[in-house]
Amino acid sequence: MIAVKTFALPLLRRIALLLALLAIVFVAVDLLPGSAARSALGRDAGQAELAAKEHELGLDRAVPVQFWHWLSGVLTGDFGQTARGNSIGALLADKFPQTLLLGGIALLLTVATSLVLGCWWAVRPTALGARFLQPASTVAVAVPEFVCGTLLILVFSLATGLLPAVTITDRSGFPAGPEMLILPVLALAIPQIGWNARVVRSALHDVATAPHVESAVLEGLPARTVLVRHMLPFAAPTIVAGYATSVGMLFGGALVVETLFNYPGVGAVLAGSVADRDTATVAAVVALTAILIMALLAAADFVRNWASGGAR
Repeated sequence: MIAVKTFALPLLRRIALLLALLAIVFVAVDLLPGSAARSALGRDAGQAELAAKEHELGLDRAVPVQFWHWLSGVLTGDFGQTARGNSIGALLADKFPQTLLLGGIALLLTVATSLVLGCWWAVRPTALGARFLQPASTVAVAVPEFVCGTLLILVFSLATGLLPAVTITDRSGFPAGPEMLILPVLALAIPQIGWNARVVRSALHDVATAPHVESAVLEGLPARTVLVRHMLPFAAPTIVAGYATSVGMLFGGALVVETLFNYPGVGAVLAGSVADRDTATVAAVVALTAILIMALLAAADFVRNWASGGAR
């Protein structure tokens, strides 16, 4: 019963939050100037054409009615159509794998790099490199993804020409070469690496004063053994919680970074949909991204709870 409550209650809260967020999306897009009908038909369309298009898209109904109609379709697996008559489901199926690739690589880089840096920082806190990590990680956390991406473009594209600033796709719709993933991945990962390195270091620092760790040190065990066997298992719940938070930050930030680097993911779809006032498509992108984040957070909760039980 306790285990069910542990996972069911957070899941229900997240679902309620998602529904509220989607409702806000419908209201926010409705308040924007312009309309999806005008974007679809162009400036030369007459009032009769606009009225017919608005009726076709359901824009002549109240916003709560539009939201319920869209949500009813989503529950059956139908995301509806864009304002231009294309299938939203097919559009997302075509673009979402690219976003998963970008966010997934950034997440793996974040976990690997921050874990190494945080462990080294905790084991050698007085080393020169560890002293550098203190201000460097603070700066990395403070810089938003789009600012980090802009700086990377200035240095590695405009100044040196080492890496491309714009993503070019091949016939599959994915980046034509791996070098086109480097800057977008770094723009996403650098802020999260800085934050998680601090989380890892702090968690290990708290565990270092535990009696079993002090006993292991007094017994003369190697520092690596003390770290892997006596510190990391007890620090794991806090570390995993940090990575769980980064999941949402990475996939949310991916939508901004994709626009900056012209990356062919759902970020471009979202930007175009907002410009077209296409509420259904904007809501579909938000829903799909949120569902992915919820699934990853649920997995992280499971790992954190398992790690907490194992540490006891």
